[in-house]
Amino acid sequence: MDVDAEIGGIIRRFNASVGGINDDHHGYHETITRAYVAGVRWYLAQAAEEDLLARVNGLLESPMGRRDWPLRFYSRERLFSVEARRDFVEPDLAPLP
Repeated sequence: MDVDAEIGGIIRRFNASVGGINDDHHGYHETITRAYVAGVRWYLAQAAEEDLLARVNGLLESPMGRRDWPLRFYSRERLFSVEARRDFVEPDLAPLP
């Protein structure tokens, strides 16, 4: 499975199945999702081999687990734009890991 290519459709379908709306202001956000996927990959590449629970807890306690983590790479205006919600946009402050 190519997570980057398929995650948007999976989340959009889930949102719709529970009555959610996917439009320019609500629902799935492509750039935020892809930024967090990059962060999870980066964390796992550095994480010591541990059991799943320890890895998940470690991720949530790390900088990559913070709600504001993508704002290290994106200005608020760019990250929360309609363009970034619809499609992945490159960061404007620093490259993603």
